[in-house]
Amino acid sequence: MKKAYLIFLLGILHIAHVFAQNEVAESYTKEEYRIPMRDGIHLHTVVYSPKDQTKRYPILMQRTPYSAGPYGQGEFRPSIGPSPFLMQDGYIIVYQDVRGRWMSEGAYDNMRPTLPVRDKKSKAIDESTDTFDTIEFLLKNVGNHNGRVGMWGISYPGFYSAAALPFAHPNLKAVSPQAPIGDFYFDDFHHNGAYFLSYWFATPVFGYKKEGPTDKPWYPMADPGTKDGYQFFMDMGSLKNADKYYGEDNFFWQQLKENPDYNEFWQKRSIIPHLKDVAPAVMTVGGWFDAEDLYGPLTIYKNIEKHNPDTYNTLVMGPWSHGDWSVEKGVQTISSMYFGDSISTWYQKEVEREFFNHFLKGSGEGKPALPEAYLFDTGKKAWRKFDQWPPADATSVNFYLHGKQTLTTEKPEEFGYQEFVSDPNKPVPYTQDIKLNFTPRKYMADDQRFAARRPDVLVFETSPLDEDVTLAGEIMAKLFVSTSETDSDWVVKLIDVFPGDTPNHPYVQEGNDMGNYHLMVRSEAMRGRYRESFSSPIPFVPGEVTKVDFRLQDVLHTFKKGHKIQIQIQSTWFPLIDRNPQKYVENIFKAADDDFTKATHRVYHSVMYPSSIEVQRLK
Repeated sequence: MKKAYLIFLLGILHIAHVFAQNEVAESYTKEEYRIPMRDGIHLHTVVYSPKDQTKRYPILMQRTPYSAGPYGQGEFRPSIGPSPFLMQDGYIIVYQDVRGRWMSEGAYDNMRPTLPVRDKKSKAIDESTDTFDTIEFLLKNVGNHNGRVGMWGISYPGFYSAAALPFAHPNLKAVSPQAPIGDFYFDDFHHNGAYFLSYWFATPVFGYKKEGPTDKPWYPMADPGTKDGYQFFMDMGSLKNADKYYGEDNFFWQQLKENPDYNEFWQKRSIIPHLKDVAPAVMTVGGWFDAEDLYGPLTIYKNIEKHNPDTYNTLVMGPWSHGDWSVEKGVQTISSMYFGDSISTWYQKEVEREFFNHFLKGSGEGKPALPEAYLFDTGKKAWRKFDQWPPADATSVNFYLHGKQTLTTEKPEEFGYQEFVSDPNKPVPYTQDIKLNFTPRKYMADDQRFAARRPDVLVFETSPLDEDVTLAGEIMAKLFVSTSETDSDWVVKLIDVFPGDTPNHPYVQEGNDMGNYHLMVRSEAMRGRYRESFSSPIPFVPGEVTKVDFRLQDVLHTFKKGHKIQIQIQSTWFPLIDRNPQKYVENIFKAADDDFTKATHRVYHSVMYPSSIEVQRLK
């Protein structure tokens, strides 16, 4: 039954793909431009215009490092725009290769720093000036537009959308950063100072310069020679051994190695401090199970809200992994979790379409028929509307760690701690799967009981809940720890433990069972050396109780009656994050293989040292 449905669905999707490709060629003309920037560099830009020239259309643009192709006369994308609904509504759809990528000229720079001020006579550039100059050209050279411009993009193109907001062109009316990178030290390649080793294979995509415009990939990819990622990275050993794969010509790898701390190099590349005086309407979109960019959308939304109270600013967070909302898979599943049918189509039709049509095709006055925040409760599997996020009526609650693996809202009354031995030569895997991912995703909703049964993972959980408990908002891990060595990582996972008699649904993955499923609701890593400052790391004093606080990303999840709330704490998470030697070294990227050592870690739970997880509960 399930197999037959999937075959049927794949057939429908194939037909839809072919139909969309034909529809683009039948309904749109395509022109390619070399648009001059203020410093003389030309950016390759592809413009799809509706053939019906009796109307005027808004311009909807995406700037991307991933190719604006296909290039050449008669070569069309299979679909254009954020969704088929907007394509059918009639928009001038624009794709542009950012400078230094594909067919555009110039030098590429990852997360190019934003200029703090503007001088109209200056030839200094950033992503905002490139966007401004592009819009200026399009308004003068593309016919039948209505004078309004919008932008959208997912992931890195989401960053370019957000980067257009500072000093925006006055005709830029609506922008939707989707899964946007906000800061490379907290999105994608780092999380709280821990290097996300799982993105190591993506480094070539962003790390090699090209000689000039090209329509072919120019970056060589590393060949691991195996599908076993855990074994590949264990065999590699210390990160300094990765130099045999990426040499000095991979500038991004060199930047990662030479800047392990949150120094000026990373700070000036963050778009977050520049989100002030934002004029265009903004709709930020993300997925609760986005393994790549969860910090970005939440932080971008909150900072625009904080610094621009009069700007239309809305947030959408659904039960998606990275970019799921842009495609319709029929059923929305992540790992063995099923969230519903046609959720992406509903979003595209009822939310995204409403946003862009209101500001670009309608009057543009007032607000569209959308709430301040449209968020999906991943426990109840239902959408909820909020007047603000985090909700005003959510109250802070601490779940305290106790002995005998218990978790309650009562503070501990006696001295106690749990300890484990962390061995970097046998790190805790982040998944049971034998795989090697370019960018791993499904682990965000994977069953975590395999980790709960390891001796180097601490487990604390409540009794079965006697009522539904909805967590809505921010999460803070507040730990009191010690280590026998001088450095350590701390990983905290918030788990929803299902009752043992939970029935299976048709999409449970082979070898799994929903009875006692340990759903990872939220998780985060913290490199302990950065507990006081991401810019100024300090070692631990062996045996000394030390406070380690760090934020996990927001959540909207209802733990249902009969379920249990569980916290898992560990110090390795491999090969999702790189291994900490546990002996303090100045730069872990340059640690020697013999720097890695076993360590005994303790997590305390007592009157003096009440380790807890602070959450926001919604009544």
